Amino acid sequence: MTATLARHGRVAVITLDNPPVNGLGLETRRALAAQVHAAEADPQIAAMVITGAGRVFSGGADIKEFGSPKAVAEPNLLSLILLVERATKPVVAAIHGTCMGGGLELSLGCHYRVAAPGASIALPEVKIGLVPGAGGTQRLPRALGVETALNMIVSGEPVRSEQLAQVPGQRLIDRLIEGELIAGAVAFAEEVADVRPLPRVRDLKAEHPQADAYFQFARNTARAMAKNFPAPVRCVDCVEQAVKAKFDEGMRFEREAFLGLMWTPECKALRHAFFAERAASKIADVPEDTPLRPVQRVAVIGAGTMGGGIAMNFLNAGIPVVMLEMKQEALERGVATIRKNYEAQVRKGKLKADKYEQRMALLSTTLSYADIGDADLVIEAVFEDMAVKQAVFEQLDAVMKPGAILATNTSTLDVNRIASFTRRSQDVIGTHFFSPANVMKLLEVVRGAETARDVLATVMALGKKIRKTCVVSGVCDGFIGNRMIEQYSRQAGFLLEEGCTPTQVDRAIEKFGFAMGPFRMGDLAGNDIGWYIRKRRYLEKPELRYSRTADLLCEMGRFGQKTGAGWHDYQAGRRDAIPSPVVEQMIADHRAALGITPRKISDEEIVHRLVYSLVNEAARLLEEGIAAKASDIDMVYLTGYGFPLHRGGPMCYADTQGLFNVVEDMKRFARNPHDDAAFWQPAPLLARLVAEGKTFNPA
Repeated sequence: MTATLARHGRVAVITLDNPPVNGLGLETRRALAAQVHAAEADPQIAAMVITGAGRVFSGGADIKEFGSPKAVAEPNLLSLILLVERATKPVVAAIHGTCMGGGLELSLGCHYRVAAPGASIALPEVKIGLVPGAGGTQRLPRALGVETALNMIVSGEPVRSEQLAQVPGQRLIDRLIEGELIAGAVAFAEEVADVRPLPRVRDLKAEHPQADAYFQFARNTARAMAKNFPAPVRCVDCVEQAVKAKFDEGMRFEREAFLGLMWTPECKALRHAFFAERAASKIADVPEDTPLRPVQRVAVIGAGTMGGGIAMNFLNAGIPVVMLEMKQEALERGVATIRKNYEAQVRKGKLKADKYEQRMALLSTTLSYADIGDADLVIEAVFEDMAVKQAVFEQLDAVMKPGAILATNTSTLDVNRIASFTRRSQDVIGTHFFSPANVMKLLEVVRGAETARDVLATVMALGKKIRKTCVVSGVCDGFIGNRMIEQYSRQAGFLLEEGCTPTQVDRAIEKFGFAMGPFRMGDLAGNDIGWYIRKRRYLEKPELRYSRTADLLCEMGRFGQKTGAGWHDYQAGRRDAIPSPVVEQMIADHRAALGITPRKISDEEIVHRLVYSLVNEAARLLEEGIAAKASDIDMVYLTGYGFPLHRGGPMCYADTQGLFNVVEDMKRFARNPHDDAAFWQPAPLLARLVAEGKTFNPA
């Protein structure tokens, strides 16, 4: 059973028991309905309490059922809530831990609600592209007030129970229960057992003194803040109905909005991202119960921008860090940068002063490898050069205690070769943080050929603790993200040779939804970094063709924002990318030297050449086993490369477009005499999926 009933005198306590979050899937709904019927039929029961087993009340509907027959099978969530609301005996929701989505909607169907302090309450459906679909937009404004409810519904963010209990005039929480929740809930149920009529949230009025002006303002704000997502605006529309329409009419409006959003590309993309993030932590040959190595102290080699950012992640999580550098002034600069970052958070009210001091107290520094030997994990964040990495790892092998995890922050280099510089290759792993490391969500965890399973499991768990989205990659040049971005950058260069300007390419891909176009991205990261990698490529892969424009740019000393000039011009103190006549002339001269007559290139071609270059290279990564799942690749690009969330990642986008259509476009690109025809041959996996009528991500 996924719902149990226990008698406490005249009160039946019905407990949802569907780990881990007491989701309201079909079996749980059936079990809860059966227990409500049983309590209704028992003459010795005068009232009911509904609560959740474990640490949560209910995380809501089971979104794995969305779009399947189970989602609408009776009793569906709407029917279940109606059953509770129509009960002839008082029903009290005893809320604790987490009460979200359908769980909150279920509680709003109860006659009363009591809550433990600290309970996290939310309607987060907007985060997967939906409006609440079981009365949330109609009941919450009646129980909590229009403005507070709308803010919760549009943001999807959780609010603590004690905060909601203080909202003037609220009818959401009838009592905060200090101490043992069930005992308090049973006592409350005894108090109201004989009270009639039974109060129903649906009978309350949702009112606003300036409804028309308020909802128009809210709609404009939602539209501006979520321009690529239709759900926030529809949330406003639904709450407006709670004020202006009768309850049943509002419920019909909400349901139509919910079903209308369910099949939008944006909703599908958000649901895909939701599941992809959870799937990324699951590794086929590493059981979830794999014993973890303890990590109570971390060492970071290098106090530069990356090393300092990495250190902050662990300080934020309360883990002591020792930072090593070769020179005292480098250490002092690194610590000063960390202090500056924290002080900025304090000024903005994002960090309390005492927390800042606590975090800095966890940081120590050293100039000697001997001082880091007792660390449980050491992360190297030095210059991206194999000889430098070799020197560091030979030192680490000599000083680190047995069982310590040795991690490299390399973004492109061979982790297996780095591991070979030690006598403990099983303890070596790649931890590719993205800059700024204290901000960016993505952590590419690079599994070497001999990396031990417990090392991989420990780093994945630690990544979660420092609030990163971890994706496992095998070893190859550039791993998942940078190997793909190389093809994207190559295509951007070919587009310049064929007739585009950097501004045109950036605008097209940013209009598609990328946070930043390839040329603005290069200017931000530093064009000299790509130049360094290309020089290595020219020796290692002489057959790989690049546009010479990027090298010519670097030969001009235009390395990007740090030099005030890159693909675009920059003014001191500002980051606005200004079209550069000098760069456009350089490109035109280079084009002429190649004998290329410029042509007009559409935004659609720009976008598809850039995005499909990612897709084709990603298909090769999947074929080679570098990436385990297409959804892992989507997570890399959503969290590390600014791919638009409403598109769901490159593989999800390709599925949405239809892989047959993707391949047809690639055939056209291959016929372009100035492009790389060999690259545009569909990867074997992509060709196979098209032939079989399948997709990268199973539906």
